Amino acid sequence: MIRGHEELDTYKMAFAAAMRIFQLSKEFPAEERYSLVDQIRRSARSVCTNMAEGWRKRRYEAAFISKLNDAEAEAAETQIWIRFAVECGYWDQDTGQVLHQTYDHILGKLVHMMVYPRPWLMQRRSK
Repeated sequence: MIRGHEELDTYKMAFAAAMRIFQLSKEFPAEERYSLVDQIRRSARSVCTNMAEGWRKRRYEAAFISKLNDAEAEAAETQIWIRFAVECGYWDQDTGQVLHQTYDHILGKLVHMMVYPRPWLMQRRSK
């Protein structure tokens, strides 16, 4: 039984990807510090924070799905920033492809959780 959001495979994958992006983005040029660096780090981290919020709102199916939808949007945004990083020459194609595929996997897991939310929702206690 999963007791917290940090035990979810999807969360673990998203957290590891966000940390990888953090490390890799340290090498971006100074002129990107307040644009691409901030944006890619923010969106990558937001996948995790929205999953954590969704986990805490799983009493209500609609609220849970809404936060997962937010996480899905942030994961898709992160893919766009990854593409910018590659196209601007800050990351090579292989690095970009691996990160993009990681976020494809995260997106697939998030969509699955949204389509089939019941196993993740809190069970109401019967009186």
